[in-house]
Amino acid sequence: MNAQVVGHGLAFWRRLYREALRDSFRKLDPRVQLRNPVMFVVYLGAILVSAIGFLGMVSRPGHGAYDLVIAVWLWLTLLFANFSEALAEGQGKAQASSLKASRREVLARKISSDDPQSPQTEIPGNALQPGDLVLVSAGEVIPADGDVVRGVASVDESAITGESAPVIREPGGDRSAVTGGTHLLSDWLVIRVTSSPGDTFLDRMIRMVEGAARRKTPNEIALMVLLVVLTMVFLVVTVTLYPFSVYSADYAIHGGEVVSPTVLVALLVCLIPTTIGALLPAIGIAGIMRLLKAKVIAKSGRAIEAAGDADVLFLDKTGTITFGNRQAAELVPAAGVSEEDLARAVRLSSLSDDTPEGKSVVILAERLFPAIARESAIEGVWMPFSAETRMSGVDMDGRRLRKGAPDAIRNWIRDSGGEWPDGMNAAIDRIAQTGATPLAVAMDGQVLGLASLRDIVKPGIRERFAELRKIGIRTVMITGDNPVTAGAIAAEAGVDEYLAEARPQDKLAKIREYHEQGHLVAMTGDGTNDAPALAQADVAVCMASGTQAAREAANIVDLDSDPTKLLEIVRLGKQLLVTRGALTTFSIANDVAKYFAIIPAAFVGTYPQLSALNIMGLDSPRNAILSAVIFNALVIPMLIPLALRGVRYRAMGADALLFRNILVYGLGGVIAPFLGIKLIDLILAVL
Repeated sequence: MNAQVVGHGLAFWRRLYREALRDSFRKLDPRVQLRNPVMFVVYLGAILVSAIGFLGMVSRPGHGAYDLVIAVWLWLTLLFANFSEALAEGQGKAQASSLKASRREVLARKISSDDPQSPQTEIPGNALQPGDLVLVSAGEVIPADGDVVRGVASVDESAITGESAPVIREPGGDRSAVTGGTHLLSDWLVIRVTSSPGDTFLDRMIRMVEGAARRKTPNEIALMVLLVVLTMVFLVVTVTLYPFSVYSADYAIHGGEVVSPTVLVALLVCLIPTTIGALLPAIGIAGIMRLLKAKVIAKSGRAIEAAGDADVLFLDKTGTITFGNRQAAELVPAAGVSEEDLARAVRLSSLSDDTPEGKSVVILAERLFPAIARESAIEGVWMPFSAETRMSGVDMDGRRLRKGAPDAIRNWIRDSGGEWPDGMNAAIDRIAQTGATPLAVAMDGQVLGLASLRDIVKPGIRERFAELRKIGIRTVMITGDNPVTAGAIAAEAGVDEYLAEARPQDKLAKIREYHEQGHLVAMTGDGTNDAPALAQADVAVCMASGTQAAREAANIVDLDSDPTKLLEIVRLGKQLLVTRGALTTFSIANDVAKYFAIIPAAFVGTYPQLSALNIMGLDSPRNAILSAVIFNALVIPMLIPLALRGVRYRAMGADALLFRNILVYGLGGVIAPFLGIKLIDLILAVL
């Protein structure tokens, strides 16, 4: 099986490389080259040198051979640049094809009302309009995006999310949104369509992926402007060198040679930032592809960049920082009651409680005293937990057991003629001050003790927040809990700030407050009440399972519906920025070695003193120029894997990150060409 997987992977990459190679030649179209000004200069230089070489061969046999060799390497430089972009685009096309394969045209059963028994009309799914009601039964494909208005069913969303486990969809709340193209596994749903024809969530994802190559982000545009300015500066310098060479050759004491246009083109191509100019499109596309591999769809490249620049993270407590359901963590018996008796009573009073909290109480009691788990089942009148009574329990053998909120149990005891002990309030306050929720346990008017329910902070979350703090990112926890509970969870999780009893308007106001202070804010959410804040945030991450309003407000969609993914998105955004900065540093640093290779070789015929600058000891001026051109071309395919994979990002401050980039890619960019050009020169000398 592993061999089959490996074989399939190799076949995919072989096909991807073949298609990228073909696209490399197609991209030699001048209209395509014009989109990248840096490489367009190389394109014009390759045409000019090719023409000079052919004319030289025609006018004098063998005279233009050197020019043609230079031209060949200039064309290879262009092809390598095209290949890097085509390879990145090919990954996007493969992802889009995978998404298209999951899109199916289906017949929809349109109904006149939300009653599943109402008259039905079969129409094509792509003819559905927003507001239409459709009935979908088990085994059928959901024809369009929508919200569930009736029914409860499990849905297979693996075609969209890649997650094999089914999800429950039901009316209201944050689990009502369904996506066109997913499959209903059980029961039935009545869905109100929210998408227009051809504009489902899946359609938009496909367009996002296919459009990855066309969109340029603000940072990418700014960098391209810098590269164009550098190119123009070197172009002016190179052009002015020709008349200077003519003048020098005429008036040199020992005579001289006029530098040829081929040498000037080679000098220009080696000095302009061709490396980053060739890799820049691939870096941007590969950044989007890395998000896709993490099952994240970015609606724009701007969102990814903003994620890399974000310095404030807003995170929901429930499901992000904590596991989502409170769990029983401690039993506190009342005076004169043993912990085992309390455990037995709280277990019996919770057996009818199907809530996650109630089940956790049973688990805790049986873990503390395994013997009680083997006790035979009893017969009695079970009372499930309800929001109205806020209690659960059982009446058996003339005894009445209850477990629930302290005030509810207090009222039940008093109604039963019992007394509420004064010492119990102090225990309740102690538990509440730790951020936990106390549950009282009573039998026949007597309090037996308390069970403590605690929000369990996810393992490792404190360390992750510490990493974010190192790189200057502030974390803000948002919760509807009271300030005491929120403060305790915030202290345990290690967040920098928390917002308790948060309403939608409070979240929005807090984000605006940070904006006024000049911060970039990232936020995660999936509910309709999160939509205003998501729309206000610079980076808005919505779960794929979120409501339609939240998905529309967000600029990034997490297909895994994992709220903690926001931390990974920030890391990927920063990796994109670091990769771009590192390769730009390397590209510009490359020029230093090329100065010492080409400039002495170009003008040594006129000024013999320039031979002192040949510190690499290159064999001859012609070989020196050719070696620099060859290295300039070969460095592009050598860096393609790094551009696609991304420079490894480590959590560190901006100063440390800048120093590391300069040390590794700046110094490395200076040293690598010295070694590479010298090695190529040695090979040429032998040949």
